Amino acid sequence: QVQLVESGGGLVQAGGSLRLSCAASGRIRSISDMGWYRQAPGKQRELVETITGGGSTNYADSVKGRFTISRDNAKNTVYLQMNSLKPEDTAVYYCHCRVRINTGPWEYDYWGQGTQATVSS
Repeated sequence: QVQLVESGGGLVQAGGSLRLSCAASGRIRSISDMGWYRQAPGKQRELVETITGGGSTNYADSVKGRFTISRDNAKNTVYLQMNSLKPEDTAVYYCHCRVRINTGPWEYDYWGQGTQATVSS
């Protein structure tokens, strides 16, 4: 079993910053892709930023130049630095990891519980 624990959400004024963290634990052999997704009220869950094991990133146009994803493989942790926040960034942010567990060669997708980020105008 693998667990993802998120932290770092909160309430911030427009133009401010938040740093989200997601730590994976459990029967982990390795982690390939890691990323952040978000879901605002009344909207579908959307990709924010992802990062592969090789360090390649993918991101939504709406966060380009403002958000930065990073990972610490020694800690099995992925981060999302969010700067210049806008009210439209308000959402529940979910961590995602594609994990190879120690019971076999297969990979599985795991999701965190979500952390709320609220940006006031």
